[in-house]
Amino acid sequence: MAEQKETTLPITGMTCAACANRIEKGLNKIEGVESANVNLAMERAGVTYDPEQTGAADFEQKIEKLGYHVEHEKKEFDVTGMTCAACANRIEKKLNKMPGVAEASVNLAMETASVEYTPGMVSAEDLTQAVDRLGYGLHSKTDSSEEEDPRQKAVRKQTMTFTASAILALPLLWTMVTHFEWLSFIWMPDILMNPWVQFALATPVQFVIGRQFYEGAWKALRNKSANMDVLVAMGTSAAYFYSVYLGWQWWSSPGAERPVLYFEASAVIITLILLGKLFEARAKGRTSQAIQKLLGMRAATAVVYRAGEEVEIPVEDVQVGEVMYVKPGEKIPVDGEVIEGRSSIDESMLTGESMPVDKSEGSEVYGATINKNGALQVKASRIGSDTALSQIVKVVEEAQSSKADVQRLADRVSSVFVPAVIGIALLTFLVWILFITPGSLGGALIPTISILVIACPCALGLATPTSIMAGSGRAAEAGILFKGGEYLENTKSIETVVLDKTGTVTKGEPELTDVIPEEGWSKDELLSYAASAEKGSEHPLASAVVQGAQSRSTALLEAADTEAVPGRGIQAVVDNHSVSIGTQRMMEDMGLEMEENVQESMHRLESGGKTAMLIAVDGAYAGMIAVADTIKETSKEAVHRLQQAGLDVVLLTGDNQRTADAIAYQVGIDRVIAGVLPDQKSVEIQKLQQEGRKTAMVGDGINDAPALAAADIGMAVGTGTDVAIEAADITLMRGDLNSVADAVLMSRTTMRNIKQNLFFAFIYNTLGIPIAAAGLLAPWVAGAAMAFSSVSVVLNALRLQKMKLS
Repeated sequence: MAEQKETTLPITGMTCAACANRIEKGLNKIEGVESANVNLAMERAGVTYDPEQTGAADFEQKIEKLGYHVEHEKKEFDVTGMTCAACANRIEKKLNKMPGVAEASVNLAMETASVEYTPGMVSAEDLTQAVDRLGYGLHSKTDSSEEEDPRQKAVRKQTMTFTASAILALPLLWTMVTHFEWLSFIWMPDILMNPWVQFALATPVQFVIGRQFYEGAWKALRNKSANMDVLVAMGTSAAYFYSVYLGWQWWSSPGAERPVLYFEASAVIITLILLGKLFEARAKGRTSQAIQKLLGMRAATAVVYRAGEEVEIPVEDVQVGEVMYVKPGEKIPVDGEVIEGRSSIDESMLTGESMPVDKSEGSEVYGATINKNGALQVKASRIGSDTALSQIVKVVEEAQSSKADVQRLADRVSSVFVPAVIGIALLTFLVWILFITPGSLGGALIPTISILVIACPCALGLATPTSIMAGSGRAAEAGILFKGGEYLENTKSIETVVLDKTGTVTKGEPELTDVIPEEGWSKDELLSYAASAEKGSEHPLASAVVQGAQSRSTALLEAADTEAVPGRGIQAVVDNHSVSIGTQRMMEDMGLEMEENVQESMHRLESGGKTAMLIAVDGAYAGMIAVADTIKETSKEAVHRLQQAGLDVVLLTGDNQRTADAIAYQVGIDRVIAGVLPDQKSVEIQKLQQEGRKTAMVGDGINDAPALAAADIGMAVGTGTDVAIEAADITLMRGDLNSVADAVLMSRTTMRNIKQNLFFAFIYNTLGIPIAAAGLLAPWVAGAAMAFSSVSVVLNALRLQKMKLS
């Protein structure tokens, strides 16, 4: 009998002791389980079992079958030692095979791994050890705000390595002119043609500077696979050792003619590949500029009140509940609530919105935004990783680490590419040495080396992640947060965009739009009586009337005996006059008959999506006012942009048909679904999907959350509720519908960029391999082409960072 093992599983979904008992019985029935105990209070299951008969994966499957869930933890790691897509695939496969790992994704471009696992079944240390055994490094993700950016370290290391290699390889590069008759006029020092001098220059490049390729090749072969390092090590070693063999023959045969050596091929190839890696390292740093820019915007210090005094402290030391003093021109240290003062805040670094936002007592402010013109006292509410900025950075990093489907396809291709190339190279070697240049080892080696070098699949592994990094980073700068690479990819396929009305197309707050006095009354006088009566009401329409009067500098009078009439309106005594405001039914109950012109005015206002309220003073009709939830200034333009992009736009709302039609007409929407209850919105989304159309839902309220989750792509307006944002796949930090059009544009452009990258990645191999096999490609040219393929992919992806959005 094998030694017993113990594991602990965190479980969610238990509500009572019966749940715990059910799970406990289910686990104890599994063959190989010695004992299982479920603790309801701790929400944990402890299991002792025989690992030869069962495993932790069986326990999770049983718990899921019973209707409960094993809680997973998601952790980000930095990965070291990867050189190509094959390395990333190997690590990813190993992690995904480990018991307790729900999903693992390795990103070559970011050199990171994202692992979702069950803590009781596997630990971070287990994951690290598993990757170490493969020959790579797995480390808990570092806080880039506290330590030097690993990308900058990589750039510095690659710069030093390339410089040393170039110094040694340049003299060897000079000797290559002897291979071409048309360059015979160039002076060549005789000492450089000495085999021992070339040996002395090439050896440190091959084995000291090029050691990384041998180490990478050994790791790959040890794990029964092949990667880029295998190709480089094989190609350069063949050139180097054949040159050593020829040099030894020359030295041991006095008077023999000096042979043609290929030391320069191995040294120059390694140098060119290192140059490509240097360009890659620099470009990778640029792809994460959006995140670094956001992190760099954080305030370094904060002025807080402690013991009755103002004290300047590091921003990391601010505690929740402390009061911070923020002067004009300073950054808000952390998220909080204004408790004193008025100002305007530049929130462009969070939302992409250039216009400052007015803030006063009770307003919420966010860390790293800039206080423009007034002193504020702010009570800290969220600090550290809980701030809005930190959450945005987290979302962007997760999106950049995740994989799109097109990348998974590229990974599958790269996993079989290297073995196929080795096979082609061996076949080429045999054809040359047997048929084309019979018995000539040198003649057969040149095309073989060229094939091995030009076929390195570096660019293939970089093609997709670099574009996703650059695209999602640029989107974040514009206030568009994709929660994963798959959403960045899938948004391009959207055919129908469904817009919620209130708070999405409209501002979400009613405003006073019309004042129509009866003969004998002025607009100002009528509004004064109406607003004075309404100021005692908490109804949203009443607030709109009062705010409208204040914005027009209309005087408010003393009001008394305010009384709400349910379903009708409100009554009050204003300046000793009886004032009634409400519906036509209310007026009729008072015995007032509305004339035909009044009814026409009401119908005209209501047809325009407005709510008309009739006003009577001392029992006589005095006029009417109207309020409406007005459309946002940019809604019409945004709808037009979506339609220009070939998308159908649908308005979905719980409002009545007439109001919905009026709003739709104003913004140019042709299809309207009105009168939909909140719990039916998701049903309407499913109906559109049943028509065979990929659908995106855009909303901002709690009642939009089910529809956001049901849609192929859910987009939550960031000014809305946390529930809506949590249910969505994309968060639009601005309340501007142009962000929807920008998100679609960003997705389409990024996917087009990925396809271009894949073309660049394949074209060198597709064209280069047959040319090399024909003996028409010198090894050093193959090295340069291979390096340039990676650089061209990364530079093409960087174009996304300069993409123009609204």
